[in-house]
Amino acid sequence: MATYVTLYRWTEQGIKNVKGSPDRISAAKKAVEAQGGKLNNIYVTMGEYDLVAISEWPDEKAAIAFALAMGAQGNVRTTTMRALTQNEFAEIVKKMP
Repeated sequence: MATYVTLYRWTEQGIKNVKGSPDRISAAKKAVEAQGGKLNNIYVTMGEYDLVAISEWPDEKAAIAFALAMGAQGNVRTTTMRALTQNEFAEIVKKMP
């Protein structure tokens, strides 16, 4: 499975309901698994982003569908990036002309 890093920012709705965030995070973990993914870790952070998640998905379509579903709830906005392991990156570099 491919690894993804997702950066989350709470919306105004999300921060107003921040006390419900632990329950929403637990529900998100279950939803990831139900959709064939794996949530490796989620961190609450300080600074530009409020949460950072490391997840694995079988393909980009599944990762995008989940990110869209999270955004549609109105509590967060996301930025998702494909993360390559050191070995995956080395394979790519070997293909360079």
